Amino acid sequence: MVFAIGELTDQLVATVAKLPSDKDSPRVQNLRRRVERALRPGPHGRVDQFAVARQLEGLQEKFEVVDRPELADALRASLAELKGYSDAWHPEILSLLLNLSDRPAHLSKIEDLPKRTSAPSQDDLPLSWSKIDANSQDAAAFNDENIWEEVDFAGEYSDDDFSSIVSGASTPRDLPNLDAGLEPDYIIPDNVFMPEHGANLLISTEKAQFWRPKNKVPAPEVKVPAVQIITELQLAREIIFMLQGLPTSIFWRLDGEVVMDRSYALGHTSNQSISSLIQSFMDIGTHLDALRFFTKSTQKIPYMQTFCRGIEERLFEFDSNLSHSQVQYLSAGSTVSLLQLLDDVRQYSRHLLLLSDMLSKLDKGSDTQPMQCLDLLYDLNCMREALGDESVSISDLFFACFRTYATTIKRWMEAGHLDPQDETFFVRRNPENRDLKTIWHNWYSLDDETRPQNVPNFLEAGIRKVFIAGKSMVFLRHLNALPDVSESPRDLGLLFDDTTSHNSSLSLPFSSLVEFAFDRLVDASHFTSAGILRRELDEQCGLWNSLDAFQYVYLGRDLSILGTIDAKIFELIDRGRSWDDKFLLTEAARSAFSVLPNIDSSRLMVRSSGSSFNEHQTPQRSVRLLESISIDYALPWPVANIITQDTIVSYQRISTFLLQIRRSKYAIVRQRVRETRNSREDGRYDKLIQALHHNFLWFLDSIYSHLTYYVIAISNQHFRHELANAEDVDAMIAVHKSYVSSLEEQCLLTENLSPIHEAITNLLDLSIHFADLQTVHAAEDALTGQGDATKLKALRRKRAADNDSDSDSDEELEDFDHEQMLTISFRDSSYDQQMQNVKQQYDYLAGFVANGLKSVARADGMPSWNVLTDRLEWQKGWLKS
Repeated sequence: MVFAIGELTDQLVATVAKLPSDKDSPRVQNLRRRVERALRPGPHGRVDQFAVARQLEGLQEKFEVVDRPELADALRASLAELKGYSDAWHPEILSLLLNLSDRPAHLSKIEDLPKRTSAPSQDDLPLSWSKIDANSQDAAAFNDENIWEEVDFAGEYSDDDFSSIVSGASTPRDLPNLDAGLEPDYIIPDNVFMPEHGANLLISTEKAQFWRPKNKVPAPEVKVPAVQIITELQLAREIIFMLQGLPTSIFWRLDGEVVMDRSYALGHTSNQSISSLIQSFMDIGTHLDALRFFTKSTQKIPYMQTFCRGIEERLFEFDSNLSHSQVQYLSAGSTVSLLQLLDDVRQYSRHLLLLSDMLSKLDKGSDTQPMQCLDLLYDLNCMREALGDESVSISDLFFACFRTYATTIKRWMEAGHLDPQDETFFVRRNPENRDLKTIWHNWYSLDDETRPQNVPNFLEAGIRKVFIAGKSMVFLRHLNALPDVSESPRDLGLLFDDTTSHNSSLSLPFSSLVEFAFDRLVDASHFTSAGILRRELDEQCGLWNSLDAFQYVYLGRDLSILGTIDAKIFELIDRGRSWDDKFLLTEAARSAFSVLPNIDSSRLMVRSSGSSFNEHQTPQRSVRLLESISIDYALPWPVANIITQDTIVSYQRISTFLLQIRRSKYAIVRQRVRETRNSREDGRYDKLIQALHHNFLWFLDSIYSHLTYYVIAISNQHFRHELANAEDVDAMIAVHKSYVSSLEEQCLLTENLSPIHEAITNLLDLSIHFADLQTVHAAEDALTGQGDATKLKALRRKRAADNDSDSDSDEELEDFDHEQMLTISFRDSSYDQQMQNVKQQYDYLAGFVANGLKSVARADGMPSWNVLTDRLEWQKGWLKS
């Protein structure tokens, strides 16, 4: 054996280490010693041979059970054959084979076993009497005469021989000598279950089970229903079991109610005398059963799960109290009283009965009214307080439920996150809107359709602040300016504890305490988020710089900058060229506003809605042409949530109206300058023309100065003061919308003031027409005796001959281009007649505007209308016919 182990060790070293078969090399000798040291038996425990024997026996039984008897027979034969080869390592070998086996009952095949070719031994052949007689040493012992005689075993065999025979017979043939044998079955004696000294106790216990048929008292001879007489202790025990929700023999549960079996009665009193008492117990049991049934129902709403847990805790406390009462009744010398038990039960179940009554008011379809239970719990606390019942208070249950409900509110206010699993929250996310410019307006909304059902009635007043606080946190998260979590508001339970401790002397009602605690929680979150967001908008997002830019771009704060843009547009219009090229106008606007530090000129863009020469819609010389262009100032997305797109449209309308007024004044002033330059020494100026010049300029200056220096300037001061004091973004948006709405109204751009605005627009067109009349009339006077073409050719020859022509020639050519595009003619109506028509139209329109402003001032009492009316009427009487 040692030699075989040595050879195997050498083969293992050569195979694993891949070394040559040189046994004398130092490395091979070193590896061989290490392998032998590892294979040397150590302090490891041997395998339990009895456990291995039991496993093999169990495997044989398993083969029989799964209908594989051939495997069982083969295993049994192999184990029997193994007995002939005694070795100390057989248990370890068999244990290894068992551990390596893989589902032998299903994967083993009898065909794979090696077939036995050896001839059967003599022991396996059938045994016959002849063989016994032939193999016997004393054949006479088995002759026919003496075979049936009695045998004296004591004389022939010793005790040792008998023990060896018994030992051999008790050892299984099909198992190796590994097991220690099975213990004989132990028969438990009867006295263990029913000892003699406890027989009387068992009999008395059986007799105490009054519900058994054999214990019922026979019915009396009188013709009355059979009644089982019980003791008051037995009835009290059944009542306690019934109240604890356990099955009883006396009380049944039918259709959700507890009823009593009338076949039981007390021996010392009648059923009529205790019927009211028993009915009280049954009513309480019915209410408690309703609570137990409610706690077994599945609740999806988180606070309802807390509510169920609170009821379970109170039911457990109630059951514990009844168990203590039962222990007292069973103690020696105690007295059982159903009246006392009823008083104790009522004391224990005060909260439970109130909750059961409350649940009876709860709609079965609570999914459509998820907040109804919380409202009922709140009303129950208020009602008990109003009744002065201070002994019953379930405010702790209400606040436990409300704390669970407020978890979603607190998470929304502190982090701006919504729980997608919570379908009862009143805030909804709109996934289709993902533009940052509308993050405040369109990303989240209050679910107005289901809000009455998803908001407790006592919290309706504070929902708006909750919504704003959460949106502020969403806003700050996209600005990467979320506040520190350690600065978050405190928990509602702590706030309520503080409230009750600070106001205990004031004895505030329960409703006021709840409202005050919730307001403190909401105000703390709202103040924190709103304050940080306002600071970010002011300091990091450029809110005030954007508002200043709007003052310059739309509201005409600096005429020196706007004048360069106006001159470019008005000159192109007067020349009859394409003036609404958005690229040309955008470049002009960016160049003009680039001198201001508060304006990012790259954000400016001028847009055009169509050609300026659409004769079918708008006359070429009308100020309405200017409505086709608009200036856009791109805002950063945080500011765009404050200055919304609808207010930008209002800014553009105000800007267009101011541009139209400047356009009319430009035409009047330029015509006056042209007349002064081209006037002759006689200087024929008609009084009517001078008066019209004066009145048009007075009207335009009055309107423009009133809108810019009175309406816009004063409104802007008031707006900035209110915006600085706004508490949150919603308030800032409201202040800005109010400011823009007020500007629109005072600039006569609202729908109710459209007649007055239309009259002013007609006056602006009339002033341009007045300037054009003078231009054409002056041109006709200058061209008297020459053809228009002759003068045009002469001027152009002069300009071609001298590239450095003076400014007078250039202006003369431009004036001629301007005159050529005018379509005014004095053939049908003379110049004087048309001037009289201008005067009449001016009188009518100016009077209409003044009277309209007076009517509006009387209607709404706005002082700006009276101021403008007074300024317009100062010129009254200056223009005489």
